[in-house]
Amino acid sequence: MSEVRAEVEPMGRHLVVRLTGELTVATAPAVRTALTKCLAEQPDALVADLSGLTVPEPHALTVFRAVTYQAALWPGTPMLLCVPDPVLVTQLRNGGYGRRRLFATVAEALAVPSAPRLASISDIILPVSGASRQARQVVTAACERWELPHLAAPASLVAGELVTNAAVHARTLADLRLTRGHRYLMIAVRDGSTAPPRASTTPSPDPAAPRGLLLVESVAHRWGTLPALGGKVVWATLQYEAP
Repeated sequence: MSEVRAEVEPMGRHLVVRLTGELTVATAPAVRTALTKCLAEQPDALVADLSGLTVPEPHALTVFRAVTYQAALWPGTPMLLCVPDPVLVTQLRNGGYGRRRLFATVAEALAVPSAPRLASISDIILPVSGASRQARQVVTAACERWELPHLAAPASLVAGELVTNAAVHARTLADLRLTRGHRYLMIAVRDGSTAPPRASTTPSPDPAAPRGLLLVESVAHRWGTLPALGGKVVWATLQYEAP
């Protein structure tokens, strides 16, 4: 089975991923993993160069639509495709990929003006007693600064649970980042474990037992996890403005 190789190169505030090899149903998951790891770095834009890619199975192109959807959920990063092959352009458009995000060259994609950077606050939290309290304090201060007092309580709960999950299970430093989007407050915790988090479907009857991701699931608009270099990111969004 042919492989797809991904070479990642920072270009200013963008990340360029040059994909080479054969894109098939079998290799699409590796492409998705490579691209989502780049999303964890929260670049201003993710540029995927498809000029070195052959696509013997066109339906595998849906991987780019899936990553674009994930990028829109979190961290809100635009994904741009460089596609010099007109046949491939047509296949992408027929598959629902937007015309405005397709470019003939990397230079054209990089020339697209970046959107203004979203306001964000971050903190590094040690896996020790009091980690959850520190996370809640960071969130409360952020909500006060951004004039979102009504989100202080739910956002503090979500951040506290995500940091606790990192401290208890990953046992590594947790990088907490809060970002104020146009309609959502985004909370992300990056840790050094590649093990995906799992929400238990059978909560403990003990009221003192930690609820973890069950609480996050009940409070957040959406939540999920992405692989990252050396670990993972668990993210959640809270809506603060009506659609």
